[in-house]
Amino acid sequence: MSKKHSFNFQKITKKIHFSKIMILLTFVIVYLLGVNVGNGNIGLGTGKPLNEQLSSKIDYSSVNQLYGLLRDNYDGSLNDGQVLDGLKTGLANSTNDPYTEYFSVSQASDFNNQLNESFSGIGAEMGKNSNNQIIIVSPISGFPADKAGLKEQDIITTINGESTSGMSVDTAVSKIRGPANTNVKLNILRGGNQQQSFDIKREKITLPSVKSKTLDGNIGYISINQFTDDTTDLATKAAQQFKSQNVKGIVLDLRGNPGGLVNAAVGICNLWLKNGQMIMQEKKGNEVVNTYYADGNSNILNGVPTVVLVDGGSASASEITAGALHDNNAATIVGEKTFGKGVVQQIFNLSGGAEAKITVAKWYRPNGKNIQHIGITPDKTITNSKDQISAGTDSQLDSAKQILQNQ
Repeated sequence: MSKKHSFNFQKITKKIHFSKIMILLTFVIVYLLGVNVGNGNIGLGTGKPLNEQLSSKIDYSSVNQLYGLLRDNYDGSLNDGQVLDGLKTGLANSTNDPYTEYFSVSQASDFNNQLNESFSGIGAEMGKNSNNQIIIVSPISGFPADKAGLKEQDIITTINGESTSGMSVDTAVSKIRGPANTNVKLNILRGGNQQQSFDIKREKITLPSVKSKTLDGNIGYISINQFTDDTTDLATKAAQQFKSQNVKGIVLDLRGNPGGLVNAAVGICNLWLKNGQMIMQEKKGNEVVNTYYADGNSNILNGVPTVVLVDGGSASASEITAGALHDNNAATIVGEKTFGKGVVQQIFNLSGGAEAKITVAKWYRPNGKNIQHIGITPDKTITNSKDQISAGTDSQLDSAKQILQNQ
């Protein structure tokens, strides 16, 4: 990404190069404004801006001053791309929102690979806690992070010796990922005071988002590890098979699922809900900007008793799905309180392949509740103990099966 050309200007070339940079900066600013205007986020003329506390015109003199100081005095390698990426990263970070981020071209590629479940890494979903620390949301079963012993809520303090303080989630992800068969060193803080070090070998990780099988007692089991482009199709095929088997009930396992695409969550809810039943609402401030309803065209599992399994690693689209099925009396929720991510991000394409991921709304359950930093409390709270996990038993799944057998 970053080309290592150091600055070494004479007086005349300084002026030329400075002019070039300022043209580039102007282009970026105008482009970003154009994207936001086009999407209704910033108004021009008679429009009403979403963030009225921001002035219509920014004084960039201090930015120019800092750029000049770096150009003339910085003793290191720096180029135009790094400067522009830094400016755009800073703009995103100024929101103090861990979910609003600027992605460079390489970061955008990594992010999209993650959505498509294809990457080389350790197999762990990451996020931030309320203290803005990088944490393990969920290690993916059977992959390096899980086999090494990383746990939910582990705080990652350093990556290959670099502190994660102030680091974005996607930056942390990009640093942890790398070529297969290479190692990454992580220092973590567990339980507030227990420090541990891990040296983990990366693997190529490609995962279908949905797995399904039939459990004892003719109970259908659908596990979704992330909501991606293939989720609705894969889950629909599983639902059709279970319907043909006349299963007694369905277990929908969303444990450790960090979320993903909203449309995929809507597609999953459509398998259960009747036409017109609400899935969720999106609001900007107090204004409803979008309401998602079931279309009734694919509700193969409507009326089939269902239990949704969740835990602290269930976030975002997982919470949308669990909340919608529960609030429409289509499912019982079993497990542990969910992560609590009640905001929606939209991806904006920028020039050259870069992207901006921006929080554009809060989402609300059909019961009217927003779950940001709160999560969803199950109807039946059950925790799998470490001893049970080590012994290969699953109290949460056992409880779900028992509920379905009794219906």
